[in-house]
Amino acid sequence: MTDLPGYLRPFVLGVLDGPEVRVDRLGEIDFYRPVGSARTGAILFVHGGPAPADLQATPRDWPVYKGYATAAARRGAVAAVVDHSLIRGLDQLSSAADEVEAAIGVLRSDPRVDPDRVVLWVFSGAGLLAGEWLDSRPDWLRGVALTYPLLATPPGVDDLVNAAEVIGKHKDLPVLLTKVGLERDELAGPVAEFVSAGGTALDIIDVPKGHHGFDMLDHTEESRAAVTKALDWAIAHLGEEPGTAAQGDLLVPPPKARTTTRRTPAKPKPEQVKEELTLDIPAETVPAKTAPAAAAVVAPAPAAAAPASAQLPETPELLSALTSSFGPAETPAARVVGREHSAYAAHDLEAFLAMYSPTARISFADGTEMKGRRFLRELYQPLFEAGRCKTEVVQKLMVGEWVVEHQVAHDSGEPVARLGLYRVSEGLITDVEFRS
Repeated sequence: MTDLPGYLRPFVLGVLDGPEVRVDRLGEIDFYRPVGSARTGAILFVHGGPAPADLQATPRDWPVYKGYATAAARRGAVAAVVDHSLIRGLDQLSSAADEVEAAIGVLRSDPRVDPDRVVLWVFSGAGLLAGEWLDSRPDWLRGVALTYPLLATPPGVDDLVNAAEVIGKHKDLPVLLTKVGLERDELAGPVAEFVSAGGTALDIIDVPKGHHGFDMLDHTEESRAAVTKALDWAIAHLGEEPGTAAQGDLLVPPPKARTTTRRTPAKPKPEQVKEELTLDIPAETVPAKTAPAAAAVVAPAPAAAAPASAQLPETPELLSALTSSFGPAETPAARVVGREHSAYAAHDLEAFLAMYSPTARISFADGTEMKGRRFLRELYQPLFEAGRCKTEVVQKLMVGEWVVEHQVAHDSGEPVARLGLYRVSEGLITDVEFRS
């Protein structure tokens, strides 16, 4: 066993052999479902990062996360493990945050999951993602667990919300910290700050003789007791006992939109992490009224272009098509875009953001791109607060999952003509492109 990389070593609890747990793989998420058909609460396990360059398996295939998820499912909850971009480096932090948010949406929409009972459980480097959830505290979030977390953003990495600044903001949100006595110095200091700031708002499990990654490295009674206690905490904070829902009560509403506000740290970024951390453990022409404006965006994250099957013609062909006549019925995509436009006109930022996919891509006429709902908030919030959301839609063309509009934007004070192209998938806007 000592010849194995740390992340491939066995989980400290012997749970992989036992009663059947159904495992389903959906995209980057593995679902672990308990026996039966009742709707239950759910736990999303979020791995840390970055990982060694010679990584042999992605985290959802590591024994430790398979073990946690299996143990949770055997206790009656639906468990999920998501692979996300943080495994490739801390410079992927924003992408990882969007991917975790999207995974929560998928988990909450699962027919076996009560969407109002979810626990988020983060490990190691994923501790940097916890602050936004501690800050926003959506109604369905029943608890946040952090196990040997990284809580100080290293120099050169974009900050999200600092967990120590928001712990205790929501007194009714249970938070569990599992900390180890043999933690690395650069992680131990920020954890101590977090404990000090948390006070009575924080439940703590101490593992005095544990290392970072104790749940796969330290096969001791102390480790097993700590993991068992943490699992019991998560199950208890899912609310009602899992498995008590009516057998036929499987229909669930769509996921609620999450509200997140990126904060500016109140003090300088900690300097104790001096290098990249690694875990060697780990259509008809019709009138319309409003549409969002294309504004300048700072350092947008590049995103992959839409598949070839989804590409639209170049601008001249589109302008020609906009003069043509199509059937009068609006498409489902047009109705989604219409709701987004209505929220924009009403200066309702939350309703506006709720119409976008968590990983939505927006491309501007100057060639810049941005990806993710968090960047949408940063881009549009000043416009909403200033009451400058004003764009006229002159003509509209509906083509399958696309809606193409000839717009005149007035947000900057001067009228600007452009094309706005919106792609809709599963009821949310996934791609927007503005062309001059």
